Amino acid sequence: MKDKDCIFCKIANGEIPSATIYEDEDFRVILDLGPASRGHALILPKEHFKDVCELDEKVAARVLPLAAKIGAAMKDALGCAGFNLVQNNGAEAGQTVFHFHVHVIPRYAGGPEMVTWEPGKMASEELAETAARIEAAL
Repeated sequence: MKDKDCIFCKIANGEIPSATIYEDEDFRVILDLGPASRGHALILPKEHFKDVCELDEKVAARVLPLAAKIGAAMKDALGCAGFNLVQNNGAEAGQTVFHFHVHVIPRYAGGPEMVTWEPGKMASEELAETAARIEAAL
């Protein structure tokens, strides 16, 4: 189902023009208007899902293979050395449009660092307690 107020629903379903690089019955893949690097693309399902927690299993099963296909094409067409797949869930995680989407970001040799962090430290007791809490929620 589409959300009539969602900009990504409108783009994914062709109501708003985009630089489309791939389309099938479930997805439209477009170039990002504010790219992190040349060729940065967004995989947009045509159906509305707020985030990965709401994503239909059928659609979810197709996302990763599609991302690999897009990334491989970027390596061939753009000569990038690799690519990142980024998927944010919730405002605190950087999600700004609440329509599930995956960023495919080409990475070039000598390009800027992205999607990195300083590894933290956690005591073994805290690791065990954290693991137990997550496991119990599953």
